[in-house]
Amino acid sequence: MSISLNPYLVFEGKAKEAVHYYEKALGGNVVSIMTFGDMPADPNYPLADDAKDRVMHALLNVGDAVLMFSDTFPGMPHQPGETVQIAIHPSEEARAREIFAALEDGGQVVMPLQKTDWSPLYGIVKDKFGVTFQVNVPGEQPQQ
Repeated sequence: MSISLNPYLVFEGKAKEAVHYYEKALGGNVVSIMTFGDMPADPNYPLADDAKDRVMHALLNVGDAVLMFSDTFPGMPHQPGETVQIAIHPSEEARAREIFAALEDGGQVVMPLQKTDWSPLYGIVKDKFGVTFQVNVPGEQPQQ
């Protein structure tokens, strides 16, 4: 049996902005964005105006990977991105530098891009939404 995993990022009213930010920064493709207001109305549970434009679910393809997004419902507790980190493995150093620079814009470098024991180029950056990314160019695999 196979299993696939993908990060799911939850924001407090900024998911739509985040989807487009990551689309540009990572060279992704937005598949869908559905807001709470796009759902059929339920007279038993009327939707407040401040919830209608919040993202219920969004899907972004980035290469062979998938990122999913949503907003919290108004009034729900929210902890900014500290619990999710995303590892990105571009095969080329130039692309790693582009991605790192795009995520650094408005964010904070945790560890600058540098050579490590496992990678010719590795760094950690926290973007403007508080989500931490590890950018890692895969090193050569040992011969067996």
